[in-house]
Amino acid sequence: MSTPVAKTAVLKSINPYNGEVLKTFDEMSPAEVDSAIAKADEAFRQWRETTFEHRAGILRRAAELLRERRKELATIMTLEMGKKIEDARPEIDLCATIFDYYADNGERILAPKEYDTAEGKGTLVNQPLGIVYGIQPWNFPFYQPSRVAAPQLMAGNVVLTKHASNVPQCAEAFDQLLKDAGVPEGVHTNLQLSARNAGSIIDDDRVVGVAFTGSNKGGAAVAEQAGRNVKKTVMELGGVDPFIVLEDADMDATIERFMIGKLLCTGQICISAKRIILVETIADEFLDRATKLFAVLKPGDPLDEATGYGPVCTEKAAIQLEEQINKSVDAGAKILVGGKRNGAFIEPTIMTDIPKGSPADREELFGPVAIIHIARDEEDAIRIANDSDFGLGGSVHTNDLERGRRVAERIESGTCFVNQISWTYASMPMGGVKKSGYGRELADLGIMEFVNQKLISVFDKDHTTL
Repeated sequence: MSTPVAKTAVLKSINPYNGEVLKTFDEMSPAEVDSAIAKADEAFRQWRETTFEHRAGILRRAAELLRERRKELATIMTLEMGKKIEDARPEIDLCATIFDYYADNGERILAPKEYDTAEGKGTLVNQPLGIVYGIQPWNFPFYQPSRVAAPQLMAGNVVLTKHASNVPQCAEAFDQLLKDAGVPEGVHTNLQLSARNAGSIIDDDRVVGVAFTGSNKGGAAVAEQAGRNVKKTVMELGGVDPFIVLEDADMDATIERFMIGKLLCTGQICISAKRIILVETIADEFLDRATKLFAVLKPGDPLDEATGYGPVCTEKAAIQLEEQINKSVDAGAKILVGGKRNGAFIEPTIMTDIPKGSPADREELFGPVAIIHIARDEEDAIRIANDSDFGLGGSVHTNDLERGRRVAERIESGTCFVNQISWTYASMPMGGVKKSGYGRELADLGIMEFVNQKLISVFDKDHTTL
């Protein structure tokens, strides 16, 4: 039924701050993977019959445990992928709100819906499909799996989670938390697999759908494989989100939002502020202030509350980002501040005069790098924002709220915020367009992605619906 996985490897948990190997894990063998899928398949047959009330109770307990273990989980995250501890703790809080949201609202969202026609009535019911396979990235190692597990478990599905290979401790901690909350064996399963073996699960007939968050290249490969197997997918891929500053923006508030939107998680967020589009009349002031703020930031241990910025997730990722910066400079881009690498650390960087076709112009630079574009006016800012292969999030900053809404409506993206950085909320759907993916996660739309929306219409002998 399944495609055999390749030769197994050792997964290493490495602290990017100092290169220390924290722990190693043996990758699951083909037999272990098959056993995990078989247990999930069997577990689904019981889990789908449980009540919403029962599932909600388990989700609420998961939320409680997330809050109780906030310090522990945040520390594991910081050690394993380098996120500053002050950024890690709120991630755990966000996860708890997601579990609470679906515990409180899942049954209501999935309630049957009546449809009328001239000939009678029908009822749409939402039924679970089976095993949902979540392939998750490293940048939010608790939030990302939460936004798949919480809604899908509430819907009656079961979940296999393949975390990124560099966060195996976070993967184990998340799985253990769900078990401690009362999730039965097989209803959620952590798959310790390397990236090269992740695709083998998609071919298994017992798996009904795939939720993927990651790079465009990785998502394209997963979607292609799932398509060959005629399986539903949800794709949340890369982004080069515009951060548009109009001439009437509150500069103090906008600069503050920029610092958060660009440097949170060291810029390693799909919806971080990546392309800063400034109307020319305020560009000099913005750049002067932003450059000075970037210049005083100091690197340090991400566990230290006083640290200005931490490392990116791995030295390999830092080297790739350095290459993108250097290629852009070679093509004619200018660096106002930063741009240098030391191990896994990349200095917070501001780049201007971006040449067309350069990495800074067309690619996602996943780190603390702000790409500056100068626009003549509002119309030009919109043109620059939409001149991209991606369309995940974005933001518009202005004191005129109606103007902000008008501009936001014209941005080609899955979400767009006015006077707020691109962000995520349990009660609001998120997702992308263009090469940023398709489908939605969170809120009501997220729980509906992997259910069978079945229409039932019952006729009596006289062809009248009952």
